[in-house]
Parts: sequence; C-alpha cells; structure tokens
Amino acid sequence: MTETQAAKPSNWNVPNILTTLRIVMVPFFGWALLAHDGNDATWRLIAWLIFFVAMATDKIDGDLARKHNLITNFGKIADPIADKAITGMAFIGLSIIGEVWWWVTILVLIREWSVTFVRLAVASKVVLAADTLGKWKTFIQGIALGGLVLPLTDPDAPDWWEIPGDTLHWLFEGALGVAVILTFWSGAQFYASIWSQRAKLRS
Repeated sequence: MTETQAAKPSNWNVPNILTTLRIVMVPFFGWALLAHDGNDATWRLIAWLIFFVAMATDKIDGDLARKHNLITNFGKIADPIADKAITGMAFIGLSIIGEVWWWVTILVLIREWSVTFVRLAVASKVVLAADTLGKWKTFIQGIALGGLVLPLTDPDAPDWWEIPGDTLHWLFEGALGVAVILTFWSGAQFYASIWSQRAKLRS
C-alpha cells in the first residue's frame, strides 16, 4: 500500500454522514411542506425546520471536509446531489401549493441539474473553482426558499399579522427573483468557463 493510498480518507466520515442525512431529509421535507395541501401552519413550520437543518449541514459538512482533509469521491458526487435534491424539492413543493410559478421551477431545475451533471462529468479533466457569484446564488436561493416555506400568509393567523406576513412574503418573493437571475447568470459563467478551459486543453 502506498503512502497516498494510506492517507486516503474513508467514506465513513462525519461530512459524508451529514450529506447522506441531507438526502434522507428530502422526502420528509416534501411531505411536511405538502401536508394538507400546504395549508397547515404547523407542518409548514416543521418543513421550514427540516429545510434549515439541511441547508446548515450543507455548510458544516463542506467546512469539515476541507478542514480535516476528508474529501472523498463519494462526497464529491453526493454533496451536489443532496444540495439540488433539497432545493429542487422546495421549488417543486412551492409550485404545487402555488407559491412559485411552475415555469420558474422548471427552468431553474434544468439549469441546476445540467450544471451538476456537467460538473461531475468533467471534474477529472477541468478544474472548476467555486465562484463568488455561485455562492451568492446559493445563499440568496436558500433564504428565499426557506422564507416562502414559512406560513407567512396563513389565513388562520391573528389579524395583526396580516400586513407583516404579506410584507415578508413579498420580500422573499423578491429575493427569489434575485436568486433566479443569479442562477442563470452563474450558469452562463459556468458554461463559459467550461468552454474556455476545454479550448485551452485542445490548443
């Protein structure tokens, strides 16, 4: 066994466990969000909690993997799949209950999954560093989706909550609009980077 092989981290590590947990959370999140057609405030709050934990573990597992040199091939594949699965479920669920237009969800999912598959396909040939625009996209998208999961416009809420709830709801809708713009902008930059690096490899 070579020194490189001996130093290779095991797939059984905390970051990968957190990533797997995030994937397992997806159906539970979807079920909570869609319970009673999305009209149950309690289940919407539970869905938000699951979504918050999932997004938090996304940050934690990445930091742990880099800090303790626990980056594995499993993690490289499973981590982006877990990210896109939880946010994809949020987009689909919110479209089902009427919080997000279906055309937005369809276009965003096409962009997100196409970039993920291309990134995984060329990972061994092309170096693709995480860019600032993509990080901002992920952050704002998470804030917007999480906010829209909350029962901000619950008809059974107290009368005093109507204006604050509606205001917050439209703020999160606006944030989602910004996230969608950043999603396609960062996607365009991603494909431009791929094209540029492939051109360099051929020259």
